[in-house]
Amino acid sequence: MYILMFFLLLLQFSAYAQPRAGNKRAQEAFERASDQLKNRQYLEAIASLESAVAFDPKFAAAHQQLGDIYRRQRDYEKAAQYYSCVIQLDSTLTSLTWFGLGESLLHIGDYEQALPAFQRYLASPALDEAGRRRTIKYIADCEFSIAALKRPEAFRPYNPGPAINSQYDEYFPKLTADHQTIIFTRKKDERENFYESKQDSSGTWQPARSLQGEVNSALHNEGAHCISPDGKYLFFTGCNRPDGLGSCDIYVSRREGDRWGPPHNLGAPVNSRGWEAQPALGADGRTLYFVSNRQGGQGGYDIWKSTLQDNGQWSIPKNLGPTINTPYDESSPYIHADNRTLYFASNGWPGFGDKDIFKSQVDSAGNWQLPINLGYPINDHHEQSALSVSMNGRQAFFSTRRPDALGGLDIYYFDLPESVRPHPVAYLKGIIMDAENGSPIEAEVEVTDILADKLMYRERADYEDGMFLAPLPFGKTYALHVKQPGYLFYSENYPLDESVKINDAYEIRIALSPIKVGNSETLKNIFFETNRYELLPESKSDLDHLIEFLNLNRSVRVEIGGHTDNTGSEAHNQVLSENRAKAVHDYLLHAGITAARLCYKGFGQSQPVASNETERGRQLNRRTDFKIIE
Repeated sequence: MYILMFFLLLLQFSAYAQPRAGNKRAQEAFERASDQLKNRQYLEAIASLESAVAFDPKFAAAHQQLGDIYRRQRDYEKAAQYYSCVIQLDSTLTSLTWFGLGESLLHIGDYEQALPAFQRYLASPALDEAGRRRTIKYIADCEFSIAALKRPEAFRPYNPGPAINSQYDEYFPKLTADHQTIIFTRKKDERENFYESKQDSSGTWQPARSLQGEVNSALHNEGAHCISPDGKYLFFTGCNRPDGLGSCDIYVSRREGDRWGPPHNLGAPVNSRGWEAQPALGADGRTLYFVSNRQGGQGGYDIWKSTLQDNGQWSIPKNLGPTINTPYDESSPYIHADNRTLYFASNGWPGFGDKDIFKSQVDSAGNWQLPINLGYPINDHHEQSALSVSMNGRQAFFSTRRPDALGGLDIYYFDLPESVRPHPVAYLKGIIMDAENGSPIEAEVEVTDILADKLMYRERADYEDGMFLAPLPFGKTYALHVKQPGYLFYSENYPLDESVKINDAYEIRIALSPIKVGNSETLKNIFFETNRYELLPESKSDLDHLIEFLNLNRSVRVEIGGHTDNTGSEAHNQVLSENRAKAVHDYLLHAGITAARLCYKGFGQSQPVASNETERGRQLNRRTDFKIIE
């Protein structure tokens, strides 16, 4: 946009290259401004041109030049005033004046007046193809904005106060999935660095402090970042660093206790000789979205995607294509934890004149849908930047300038309108420990969509505290598996479908039992129809993990146990439990586990683990487990 505006500035000056003022001193001032413009001395040129119009208020060419310069400096209020003067003074003005007036009015939000100016310019016979495309785009912006202003969204932003905001600019707010930690960029004395604030037990944000560790540097700017849902990894933009591949690259740092470790350049193929920035990490920890101006895009700055492969390398990035990217600029991607809703900024899709925030979702076929503008007043004629959204989809954080700001750009949060909310997501926050000594365990955690038999999340718990955090999008049933060499594997079931009352967060402590004779574990994802013993397909995830466990621990012999509640007769329940245990036993045999390593036993209703007086208790008593017997 700015190259075009400077080009138009030169064209306008050429159009008035031989103007004559009615006043000699006005003419001298104008010619002096001509030389100053050629040397890009804009402040001096403004002073000269203002002298020219003071000596000759009807000097249209001087008004024109002032409009062009102020438009280039993004002072659109003054630019519009001077262009309006030109229109009143000179009936032979060039058509570019209409474009300058239209663009200035567009950027101050006066869409009703900007629209006819652009329409007048579009009718110019000398308009080239590039000018025609941009003018049509601006007309679409005006028409969209006029309609959108008539249906404003409910919008009430809240300033979290001096714990986060200051007299300086704060922007790019990103939160961990549990909303306990926010990391943002603060620009102080022309330096950009990361700051962090945490919530205390009462939900109050504590005073932000500079990010501790090795991420912030004294010589380089850091910004445009994202945090993994568990808060362990920080991906960020670093520019002009010694190990950079291009002007700006994407780096990653790992949290080590209360500090951040040394940043590592992600390298090729994510980074290139071009400009890579503004990373956004998917909730699975394996999908990275970012912005680049590399070749092969739709034009300008585009959003790209790379996935972490099983060998630990990032895949060759793919452009998100023309349903997201435009010939203009897209930026600030944020992929929600539902893994299907993308928020981003763009000045290419119809909007309010500058960059707006848009939302797009992946359809059932895996294709991105056309973006939806978040509407007014979330978006307006000012530039909108990064937006991040809570796991449950109800609250959004962004940065903007408002009358109640503490200074410059401040971070705000607000309730996101239902029409542009993502699919809600809960999170599972767990701590894994040794059942015997309570020490933390760096175990592998997997979350599987049971019905689709699709792995949704895989990560290792933190080696320092055994903590992990996994997203759970609503509307599905999940199997959780935790495994570590030397221990029995743990399984749990989370039915987050519409038939159950669901929470936004699940916090658990998991005690893994060492592989010892007599230790046992319940298989929480083994399913049968009522009073039947045929395994249901949803049992596959637990069965596969049990097979994996037995293959890794070939000296182990296990007993499969079946249990029921007290519904029905003891004799019936005894037979049912034996048949269910046998069904699991036979599945393992068919999978190649030798019979010598297996046995099964039905316990009926004789070993309850909860009261049979409640449905929840009866559900816990209906179970299948495995025990180490040798």
